[in-house]
Amino acid sequence: MELLANILRPKCLAEVLGQKHLIGEGKVLSNLVLNKKIFSMILYGRPGIGKTSIASAITEELKMPHRFLNATINNKQDFDTVIEEAKMYGEMIVIIDEIHRMNKDKQDILLPHLESGLIILIGLTSSNPYHKINPAIRSRVQIFELKDLSIEDIKEGLNRAEKYLENCTCDEDAKEMIARSASGDVRSAINLFEVAYYSAKDGHITSEIVKNLNAKPIFFHDKDESGHYDVLSAFQKSIRGSDVNASLHYLARLIEAGDLDSIYRRMSVIAYEDIGLANPGMGPKVMAAIHASELVGLPEARIPLGVVVTELALSPKSNSAYLAIDEALNDIHKGSTGPVPDHIKTTSKDYLYPHNYPNDYIKQDYMPENLKNTIYYHPKNNRYEANINRIHKEMKGEK
Repeated sequence: MELLANILRPKCLAEVLGQKHLIGEGKVLSNLVLNKKIFSMILYGRPGIGKTSIASAITEELKMPHRFLNATINNKQDFDTVIEEAKMYGEMIVIIDEIHRMNKDKQDILLPHLESGLIILIGLTSSNPYHKINPAIRSRVQIFELKDLSIEDIKEGLNRAEKYLENCTCDEDAKEMIARSASGDVRSAINLFEVAYYSAKDGHITSEIVKNLNAKPIFFHDKDESGHYDVLSAFQKSIRGSDVNASLHYLARLIEAGDLDSIYRRMSVIAYEDIGLANPGMGPKVMAAIHASELVGLPEARIPLGVVVTELALSPKSNSAYLAIDEALNDIHKGSTGPVPDHIKTTSKDYLYPHNYPNDYIKQDYMPENLKNTIYYHPKNNRYEANINRIHKEMKGEK
């Protein structure tokens, strides 16, 4: 039996949920269809927000020959067959799902026919095409980002499902629960709605039925796709912004996804990029928490991770060292290097050994001549950096 989400797939752009920046009076995709002129494009966004629906609606409204391919499932021969078919029609829309996974062989087959206009490509991906799609493909297409669906958009999709199913009724609180649990994925919402309908004795969907079917909240989190990186980004930015509650929320999402490796890597970066010299003890503390988490595994790993993330969020912050090394690297990239001063070369006999002098310091030049007096490190106003800056000045005999 065909899934209800497929049965309810829009037949025209006007039926597509959300995406008002692309669809509607005066909007780009609607105008292209209105003018009966379509160009190769890539649609990207989270799963279940309308990529396939838009591609299907475009082909339905234009009444053009089209074929669906999947970059992972369909082989080179399938691509060759579609191209030969396109030659019979003169032009063809080819919709390619998971286009970010298309290997070089398939790209090589496709590219000349994109160039000639024989193939009009509609690529679908949940990955950021600016990172994941081959530049040769990117340069030949228009890229459109699909926006997340709102709760109201998803409820509209559920209203359509309710009207389609025979004698179906749904309590508003149950509908709200389904919409919120789907995390922007209308396909997931309609699938849950359909199961709830057939689980109900009389076709009446209640919040109790939904709770029994959906004990675990749905949230978008796929470690191979962009949503995963959105959560990681939110995790780091919440810690950087000293919001301990948001930091723990995103940590919980990462733990729920079972992705400890990404948590470890991101915490290690945070300890040095965002906490830095304001609290240099956090680096070793993060490593200790990682070691403890590996030792005990999940579910107990949540405890050391929760402790260290709480401290990271509450800790004073400084990016001074991070900015300093980036400034130094920037000079290197610009070619600002210069020869090492003679007195600190390996064979030099003029080097002054600081430990032979009071305070283990003696003034001498270390920078290349053309970078003399360059300053990369600018201390932030926090207790630790103020203290080491004071000690540094005292060591040099400065006030």
